[in-house]
Amino acid sequence: MVKVYSINQCPWCTKVKKYLKSKGVDYEERNIEMNDEYRKECEALSGDTIVPVTTADDKNFVVSFDKEKLDAILGL
Repeated sequence: MVKVYSINQCPWCTKVKKYLKSKGVDYEERNIEMNDEYRKECEALSGDTIVPVTTADDKNFVVSFDKEKLDAILGL
């Protein structure tokens, strides 16, 4: 499952979500402002709470909007 850790007013989060939609990738948005458990997951994954963080396997992740890295971890 693809997860996107995000916050409410984040243009890079919006870019990642639009990109995933354009590629037909289903994802679960995990808003770290609205859910403390998601914030903890994001921090455990990336070591920080900088968003967006996108993961497909809960191990490999991409911070921000980087098409090459997103394509690599998503197999696109």
